[in-house]
Amino acid sequence: MQIDVAKRLQQTEEYYFSKKLREIDELNKQGARVINLGIGSPDLPPHPEVIATLNTNAQLPNVHGYQNYKGAPALRQAVADWYQRYYQATFNPNTEILPLIGSKEGIVHICMTYLQEGDKALIPNPGYPAYAAAVRLSGAESITYKLTQEKNWLIDFEELRKQDLSNVKLMWINYPHMPTGASASDTFYKELIEFAKEFNILICHDNPYSFILTDKPRSIMSVEGAKEVAIELNSLSKSSNMAGWRVGALVGSEERINQVLRFKSNMDSGMFLPVQLAAAKALQLEASWYQELNKIYADRRQKVYEIMNLLGCSYQKDQVGLFVWAQIPDSYADGYALSDAVLDKARVFITPGGIFGDRGNQYIRISLCATVEVLEESIQRIKDNF
Repeated sequence: MQIDVAKRLQQTEEYYFSKKLREIDELNKQGARVINLGIGSPDLPPHPEVIATLNTNAQLPNVHGYQNYKGAPALRQAVADWYQRYYQATFNPNTEILPLIGSKEGIVHICMTYLQEGDKALIPNPGYPAYAAAVRLSGAESITYKLTQEKNWLIDFEELRKQDLSNVKLMWINYPHMPTGASASDTFYKELIEFAKEFNILICHDNPYSFILTDKPRSIMSVEGAKEVAIELNSLSKSSNMAGWRVGALVGSEERINQVLRFKSNMDSGMFLPVQLAAAKALQLEASWYQELNKIYADRRQKVYEIMNLLGCSYQKDQVGLFVWAQIPDSYADGYALSDAVLDKARVFITPGGIFGDRGNQYIRISLCATVEVLEESIQRIKDNF
């Protein structure tokens, strides 16, 4: 008996990393011992107080039931305080914050809330593949806007205005940008807000990297007028080393939060309360937590620069976030060719930039989620075998 998948899935491929990890797994079964420098999954643990909070609360008898769809008040208050403290952005914890089971689910929730067949959404190229997938699942059409190194991977509003923006309902942006590590200024955000007002487009800012290797965390929501035209996703995955815990948040006006909640409340039954309380503890940590974390990432980044140099790649040293993005030498057709060659010869996996869109074809990306020792072994393997 054959049951066809729904039309919405027929153009939706399995996530690249899902397929690649299977390939790496097979190589490892054959004894290859591949070093994976591809995925940005933090290898360091959360703060001990965060784990202690989870342990303490998980042992209580009254925390194991269904939770409020809007999240625990303690977590919403912690998110509000965190936004005020680090971004100077003010939100009402009762009405303008929606905890999420990881911010990635928020991408789908937002698209399913606002988009349908006939609508269009702007997505960056290069950019996080989940944006295009979520738009496609909603039945809407993705319209890419090109980012270039010449423009420091920032939106070229002049070029964007030349596109047909009719029926464009929302726009995905992401700064610090993944995969390029580009940063955005308040001046840029002001221009973006004006653009959104001009074309009546909802700006959806995905902001999980703002604490990694940056001196000043930034949010579009700290800029005047943002609440009128923008919502923002944030996450504890990178900044608090809690990727597997699946904790994120959506912030925005009460109207927007309630609209997304109408979809989300039909998709899950809340997050385990001890996880929410532990997440609140993570958001209350002193700034020294981020400073110490960034010292570790800074040391690792120097080793990644060594790898890029060995491969003949060029890169910008002002990029931030959890990765290093680099342009490949002309001797390779594209990032896929270089990535495959390094995997084949040195048994080190590096992400090809093309998975983020064709504007990334001539680039590769290396994650900082590996110890200095692992990176040094990668360097030695490349020296010996490449």
